[in-house]
Amino acid sequence: MKSKILNLLLFLTSLLGFLEWGKTNQLFLFQAEAEIVLKLIYNPGSVFHPFVVLPLFGQLLLLITLFQSTPNKILTFISIGSLTLLLGFMFLIGVMSLNLKIICSTIPFLVTAVLTIRYYTNKKNQTN
Repeated sequence: MKSKILNLLLFLTSLLGFLEWGKTNQLFLFQAEAEIVLKLIYNPGSVFHPFVVLPLFGQLLLLITLFQSTPNKILTFISIGSLTLLLGFMFLIGVMSLNLKIICSTIPFLVTAVLTIRYYTNKKNQTN
């Protein structure tokens, strides 16, 4: 049950990422994903970029694990890796630009990812 809660938290915190560029442009990841899904329906070629496809793939895998009786550790790790590509990069951008909004929006996912990895590795060590 704890693994499902952690996977759900990973999914939810991955949607909280905040993007800000220029003086007037800002967007949460859940807003960007809604736009991407619409573009995927009408113009699929415009959304095929690694920073778009990989995080969406990671979220899809997390959703799959939520419907499994016991979430698959490998799928969870792949999801964390693909989502960390985007959110980790956003965190680094926030640190380099000293943008607290971006930093604070990515920390919940990064902390949850570390806790999830620790949970799964400790669970493995306890079963052996």
